[in-house]
Amino acid sequence: MTAPIFAGGLAERLAAYLSRLWDGPVEIRDLSRIPGGASRETYRFDAVVGGETRGLILRRDPPGSLIDTDRRLEYAAYESFHGREAPTPRPVALEAGESELERPFFLMERIDGGRAAGPFTADPYGAHARALGEQFFAILGRIARADPAGLPIARLSQTPAADACWLRELDHWEGVIDSDEQHPQPIVRAAIRRLRRNPPPSAQKISVVHGDYRSGNFMHDGGGRIVAVLDWEMAHLGDPLEDLGWAIDPLWAHFETERVGGMLPRAEAIAIWERESGLAADPAALAWWELFNAVKGQGIWTSAAKEYADGGYRDPVLGFSGWYTARRHDKIIADRLVALEAWT
Repeated sequence: MTAPIFAGGLAERLAAYLSRLWDGPVEIRDLSRIPGGASRETYRFDAVVGGETRGLILRRDPPGSLIDTDRRLEYAAYESFHGREAPTPRPVALEAGESELERPFFLMERIDGGRAAGPFTADPYGAHARALGEQFFAILGRIARADPAGLPIARLSQTPAADACWLRELDHWEGVIDSDEQHPQPIVRAAIRRLRRNPPPSAQKISVVHGDYRSGNFMHDGGGRIVAVLDWEMAHLGDPLEDLGWAIDPLWAHFETERVGGMLPRAEAIAIWERESGLAADPAALAWWELFNAVKGQGIWTSAAKEYADGGYRDPVLGFSGWYTARRHDKIIADRLVALEAWT
């Protein structure tokens, strides 16, 4: 469902921008804000040009954000995978300046007829869970298999050494927690210490990492077919096990205990990913990345809580993330630490 907005100024600016871009008069119709999400403001609208109606999505930087991300990387990810390994919308235009729509933004074509699951909706896929799960992990495997060389995203993302992927990511997210935490977090600090004491094996290959590949970040047609993979704002180059670990995190399981992502049993999901990626999900390496991803999650929720408490951006999703999801990830981290101690 979309929320109507009374944004005549924004519609007028969009019309003026697209008229210049397409060298002809453009009319904007049905502009509305899509609720949810906190890294970009997202709007849907129709652009009428030359008698043709084009459905578009606007992704604009918000005044404050749950995470700081580079819109150029997100746009480059859509450029890299549209028509390739992952179904993605066609990118249309990117503007890094603030003169056109007050803040940086990009545009992409809209995919109509799809639906996305809320991350905390119980059993969102019903009878189509298995079919969607098979596609979901197959697409993730194909993203991991893709050679980044020559892709647009490779021009913007730093390429880490295979044995340094883990350190770059852990340093980054520990730095986020250091900067934004408002109270002591002993559980996540214990996880960070363990991660540093027990680094994972080197990455088998450097791949494009979606960064937020999970249930809820894809659209499906309601009949068991994935039509788009969305929300590439944290895309980068790194160890593909990072994506797999995030995709199977219990936070995205829709309160299930037997099916990852609320779709497939864990072993089946990993086997599909291995088949499509041509890589092995080494248990020790995957265990490291699973624990890391819970720490990464806490970095995101910590930033959300600070942004909301400071009053810079009072989107309710930030307050919810800083409270509810943070507590759930604390429990996930604690359970993983106990399991790892018993395993080792």
